[in-house]
Amino acid sequence: MGTFDKEISLMRRKPWLVAMISAFFVAYPNNAWLICDLDMFVKPDEVLPFFIFFFCRLAYFCLLIWIILRYDYKHITSIHFTKHVWVNLLLTLVGFGIYYAVTQLTVSYDHFFSILFFQFIVIWLITAFTSYINVLFDYQLKKEKEIERLQIENLESRCNALTNQINPHFFFNSLNGISSLVRKKNDENTLNYISELSDIFRYILQSENRSLVVLDEELKFVEAFAHVMQVRYGAKLNIKVDVPADKRDLQLPVLSLLPLLENAATHNMIDSEHIMNIDIRLGESDVLIVTNPVYPKLSPPVTNGTGLRNLASRFEMMLGKQIKTQNNGTTYEVILPLGK
Repeated sequence: MGTFDKEISLMRRKPWLVAMISAFFVAYPNNAWLICDLDMFVKPDEVLPFFIFFFCRLAYFCLLIWIILRYDYKHITSIHFTKHVWVNLLLTLVGFGIYYAVTQLTVSYDHFFSILFFQFIVIWLITAFTSYINVLFDYQLKKEKEIERLQIENLESRCNALTNQINPHFFFNSLNGISSLVRKKNDENTLNYISELSDIFRYILQSENRSLVVLDEELKFVEAFAHVMQVRYGAKLNIKVDVPADKRDLQLPVLSLLPLLENAATHNMIDSEHIMNIDIRLGESDVLIVTNPVYPKLSPPVTNGTGLRNLASRFEMMLGKQIKTQNNGTTYEVILPLGK
């Protein structure tokens, strides 16, 4: 924490200290008068009443500033300076009214009243600016915590991408695909399958050190993934990509499409009666739209739902944009904003 942050933190934790220092500053003209004008000491009977009045005034300033600051810290959260100005002006006027009424009824030291308005104006300005700085500090602190939270979620999403995507289920399905091709004694298809599978694992492992990738890289990964999945599902699963070549340099977080493809395969029936056609196309305003039909399984899979949440957090942190989802019961659509 920097020196400025420590000073602001002290102001928030110890408003009474701020009030004492401010009260002494506000009463400085009185202090200066006390030192310079020594004629008052010619009348000894006025010394004690003067000092009582002087310290009561100082204590009142201190108490008033403390009350205003406490009220501001608890009730004023707006980052608009004008609200702090008007609220503190009202509170200061109330404090001035109380002070003036009490002094008029109890003492006759009216030689200080020429600077009284100035002193309460200073109280007003000090409390308004202190309150405003406190709110700005809170706002900055909240933003920093939000950024830290998103960074942590991003790291977690990367770990989840590795642990969820390279899981035993996917790994064994890949091995089963190789085994199936080997039994068919189709060496060319087997080599192609292994090559595509190698590209998939390489891309996933390299994603640990990357944040944003161009759309072209992500779509090439989808092509490799589609080839592997089609060995398992055959013609029952099709992935169609419709993105112009001149738009493939747009950016998105790495491994954005994999959770959507896996969700389509995990949450839906895929068989000869339920053909899974996944469409990936570019929409207006440079957004990527991923659409698949909805064929709910009779027994819904057990999932924690973190994949889509992590994806949304990554888009918010890396691009400052939000993804959108739509499910009308027939089709499920995810809209991914793209960056430049």
